[in-house]
Amino acid sequence: MAAPGLRKFAEKFDDELKFFKGWIDKPRAVGAIIPTSSVTARRMASVIDTRSGLPVLEVGPGTGVITKAILGRGVKPADLYAVEYSSQFVSHLRRNYSGVNVIEGDGFNLDKTLGDKRDVVFDCVVSGVPLLNFPVERRVAYLDSLLKRIPNGRPVVQLTYGPKSPIPPGHGDYTVEHFHFILRNIPPTQLWLYRRATRN
Repeated sequence: MAAPGLRKFAEKFDDELKFFKGWIDKPRAVGAIIPTSSVTARRMASVIDTRSGLPVLEVGPGTGVITKAILGRGVKPADLYAVEYSSQFVSHLRRNYSGVNVIEGDGFNLDKTLGDKRDVVFDCVVSGVPLLNFPVERRVAYLDSLLKRIPNGRPVVQLTYGPKSPIPPGHGDYTVEHFHFILRNIPPTQLWLYRRATRN
């Protein structure tokens, strides 16, 4: 039987191989060559308010590094909805994250992808979609679709490998806030928060 440290290394290497294969197959749908670091994943999951009683929406989970961090934050599997475009990653997620609502579909068309769950209100959205692969108009429409599924004032957290917000300010009814720069990621990652202002 393999030692725990060796088994953990083998699992991480297996995830990275899956991610690299996904990148080769669909480079526009996968933003990096290796998965997001656990440090980045935990930072993204930190925006979740586990006291809200609302489920969480994750878009673009890939191999599930961020999914694991969301569950580690205290979100129950049944309260996590993970939308993934790649059928290979969907199979991997369903195999490794039992109880999570893994939905295969297009994050840019959530009304269709979520089906009868399209009207569910989520606490927040955790997005790993590689937005820089898409034109600005599609990025703004994507954000608008996410913001209408969460209460005003709650965040969409988005990672990117570019120096600026992948969704620029001034294109819609949302605020843009730099959240963190994480050097311990390959490549180094910027995290951004988007919200709709609360209204009295």
